[in-house]
Amino acid sequence: MSKHFETQSAFKTYKMNQQIQQLENQIRRWLMFFILALIISGVTAMPVEAELNFFLKNFPAVQPISGLFTKVLAAVKLTNQTYPFLLYGYDWLAFAHFVIAIAFIGPVREPLKNIWVIEFGMLACVLIIPFALIAGASRSVPLFWRLIDCSFGIIGFIPLWIVRNKIVQIRKIYNYEKQNLIF
Repeated sequence: MSKHFETQSAFKTYKMNQQIQQLENQIRRWLMFFILALIISGVTAMPVEAELNFFLKNFPAVQPISGLFTKVLAAVKLTNQTYPFLLYGYDWLAFAHFVIAIAFIGPVREPLKNIWVIEFGMLACVLIIPFALIAGASRSVPLFWRLIDCSFGIIGFIPLWIVRNKIVQIRKIYNYEKQNLIF
């Protein structure tokens, strides 16, 4: 009788470990996607003048975006000619994306211990929405463009929400208490 319970317990442990491994692999894939998206976003922040030239050359008839991009390109060129140091802000924007991406390496390595990084990212994504709407309005950014900026917060929130839920699933398997969770 004892061997039956030992076999059953070993099988249950094996299934539990297999489920945890599967969840951890899914977490890592979602986080690598998120990190890559942050890096790409950062890289595209630096060559803004070249990107605007490329877009307008290859997609001239896309309205109303091409009209806005033409205006932005003129402002970037004038700023770059007159006050090039102001575009240094784009470099710092890119750097911030890279640093934030590095922060997510912790949850890739140890998701249970670093759930706070996921929650921080979720909060940052939520805060993009009021920030884009308020700051964009104060800078006369068209509403449709502010909504595009807001979409980055929504798009970024989704994989982090999925990751957080998977971490919570693992915690339940391990019978973690729900301490130190923001949401």
